[in-house]
Amino acid sequence: MTLSLPELAKKMQKIDFCMMLTKTEFGAIASRPMSNNGDVDYDGDSFFFSYTDTRKIRELTADPTVSLTLTAPPSLLGKPGIFVAVEGRASLIADKAVFEAHWTSDLDRWFPEGIETPGLVLIKVHADTIQYWDGEDNGVIRIRP
Repeated sequence: MTLSLPELAKKMQKIDFCMMLTKTEFGAIASRPMSNNGDVDYDGDSFFFSYTDTRKIRELTADPTVSLTLTAPPSLLGKPGIFVAVEGRASLIADKAVFEAHWTSDLDRWFPEGIETPGLVLIKVHADTIQYWDGEDNGVIRIRP
């Protein structure tokens, strides 16, 4: 059975952290854990806050191709958790109104001045393709721009 995007989004709601994979200047793959900050109303776009002066921002500026991998633990009944792989493109947003729309108080830990934190940027990853494996079910969802 193939899941629809809303069905997959419901399964992804409890997954806070993912691995973000980018291409380095030398063509290698770099990965790091990122939090979606509880922004789980998934429609094919994921949002992550960062400081502008980081390796990942330099990599995304040079090549916006990005992958995200997400995993949910097995259920209490023993059913395997879901695995999700997102392939897409990143864009960088510096608009404080957009920051506010995606801000949660949990972010204050890393960005102590909130949306006024100097050097703050929002990474928007728009999915092109999403692959998932959920026990015996698996499928591919293609997102239109």
